[in-house]
Amino acid sequence: MTAASILITRATVVDGTGADRYPADVRLADGVIAEVGAPGTLKALPGEECVDAEGLVLSPGFIDMHAHSDLYLLTHPEHAAKLSQGVTTEVLGQDGLSYAPVTDATLPVLREKIAGWNGNPEDFDFSWRSVGEYLDRLDAPDADGQRIATNAVYLVPQGTVRAAVLGFGERPADDDEIAAMRRIVAAAMEEGAVGMSSGLTYTPGMYATTAELGALCAEVAAHGGFFSPHHRSYGKGALEAYREMIELSRASGCALHLAHATMNFEENRGRAPELLEMIDAALADGVDITLDTYPYLPGATTLSAVLPSWSSAGSVDDTLARLADPASRERIRRALEVEGSDGCHGVTADWSTLEISSVQNPELTDCIGRTVADIAAAADEDPFETFCSILTRDRLATGILQHVGHEENVRAIMQHRVHTGGSDGLLHGAKPHPRAWGTFPRYLGQYCRELGLLSLEEMVHHLTGRPAARLKLDRRGVIAEGHAADVVLFDPETVDAAATFPDPKQPARGIESVYVNGALAWHRQEATGARAGRALRRTEKGTKAND
Repeated sequence: MTAASILITRATVVDGTGADRYPADVRLADGVIAEVGAPGTLKALPGEECVDAEGLVLSPGFIDMHAHSDLYLLTHPEHAAKLSQGVTTEVLGQDGLSYAPVTDATLPVLREKIAGWNGNPEDFDFSWRSVGEYLDRLDAPDADGQRIATNAVYLVPQGTVRAAVLGFGERPADDDEIAAMRRIVAAAMEEGAVGMSSGLTYTPGMYATTAELGALCAEVAAHGGFFSPHHRSYGKGALEAYREMIELSRASGCALHLAHATMNFEENRGRAPELLEMIDAALADGVDITLDTYPYLPGATTLSAVLPSWSSAGSVDDTLARLADPASRERIRRALEVEGSDGCHGVTADWSTLEISSVQNPELTDCIGRTVADIAAAADEDPFETFCSILTRDRLATGILQHVGHEENVRAIMQHRVHTGGSDGLLHGAKPHPRAWGTFPRYLGQYCRELGLLSLEEMVHHLTGRPAARLKLDRRGVIAEGHAADVVLFDPETVDAAATFPDPKQPARGIESVYVNGALAWHRQEATGARAGRALRRTEKGTKAND
């Protein structure tokens, strides 16, 4: 699949280390960066493809530290959303919920619970059960010898693990159950997971105590991995939720990567410096912390996620029964509109901030792009009743945008020295969040070139070399001889996101070419059809593809 040899001449290399840019010729051969030389020093070999990169930057491929492509890599193999923005490696298994490790009993429930993230294709083969088997599926070439579009790294999802042992109910785990979960986590790490994620505002992961999480983190630490929590609140109590995760890392000895580290909702306007002070103090004490963010204000999740946790216990049918029961429904209303739902980060629901982005039921298509408040007003209906109706008719599979962010917080956090980039991009639905298509070019265009928050060298380091170090990637994330040929050519003067909220599925501007393991996967606004991505697995010698 990889070209025998490609010579890129007159490129401006931004190598991913944060060092100053420099002009160079670079040869890609047999899937690796074979040579890096001063302009004019590398001569074309017989039959070699030559690419004149004058005016273009050559950087490592971007690493999406928070991706939700767990199914789309398999069901939509062209994967234009990520290739078009220069992403060559994605971290899957996010927010404590994914498709491995599963049992015959838990898989159907999980498929429904996260249908709003990934869809729920009926005719798809979910024959794997373990993390190793899932990675094998990602790694398996098709009949034409093509693999997945990008490289993929996996986090074992804590909520999925909990479901395998305790089911989806709301109760604490006993010692035997914690031991069983530790064994599952250990097996997942041995099969190639790089760490563990959590979704502590999603069921069933949110039912875990700090002690339970600590036991699992100790297991992850023993295998050299890291913990990537979606913690208990990004709204009311956000700083306390961050503090819990930092202290958990300190006590367990497990490295910490704070997922989509934001400070959202009106309660947290302008409070990013308080979070960064907390992180700096922990770093000074030797706690190993990194974080990722996306360069947008709205978040994205499922409409059912804002429900109070007690109402989401069990299966989708259990939740729908509570919505249909008058007493339970009134209790849900009070949590959402008076008390503040834990599923909604401890704040009361503002129906004008919840915009429908995807539906499973075609009868609800006209809801897409409209807020719950707007839909209710058009129907002359109470917004809570509209909310319940949509959830019921869509079997909880509705995706939403949640307009709750603050620009000053986004800018402050992205400049921190342990920051990395993550799209948190949900690819499913008619109008997904534009971050699924625009995160990395938006960093380079809006925040680097236009606003100057970071230099180009610093920004590329945030998006390549630094996440590669957190993932312990073997010879990836830096332009250097012997490293994998995951590279991007882009125009620093024009690179930017083209995806918008009204029209989110738009390839980026200024991304000229994307090579994955030496194969030209994206060129001049089109996927080439070459797919050379690999499942990258944790080993004692680093995270790498199976030989």
